Amino acid sequence: MKKDHGLYWLLLAMVVFIIDIASKFWIINNFFLFESVNLLPFFSITYVRNIGAAFSIFEGQRTMLAILALVICAVIVHMLYRSTRQQKLENFSLSLILGGALGNLFDRLYHGFVIDFLDVNFGDWHYPTFNIADCAICVGIGLFILCSYKKPKKVAA
Repeated sequence: MKKDHGLYWLLLAMVVFIIDIASKFWIINNFFLFESVNLLPFFSITYVRNIGAAFSIFEGQRTMLAILALVICAVIVHMLYRSTRQQKLENFSLSLILGGALGNLFDRLYHGFVIDFLDVNFGDWHYPTFNIADCAICVGIGLFILCSYKKPKKVAA
């Protein structure tokens, strides 16, 4: 096994996973379904269940979504293994995506749905309710895209 790989970043993925799962269990234990608490004029904590993927697409396709998440997780672990520890931003982004994917996968397998609770709205406009795993996935994808535009260092021939 090679010693210089990005698997050390799996620790960050586990931290994201634990924070996500802990937040969701806190919601389940302290809120009734659809209960909402306004924290700011544009932000509430609202307990909802999502049986689909982002924005409830693929609603009711639990098995397909679980298999897709497992494949994505396996690809990310492979990418981390093939990377080096010096690829910090890439590894950071992949770890966020992995931790978030594992958090939502756990929900799907354990509860049969994903727990969402972060609720943003401005006047009549309402963004679909989401969770910490979704935030980690979105930030991770954004950073990964940003990494793809970085210029590679030139290697002397």
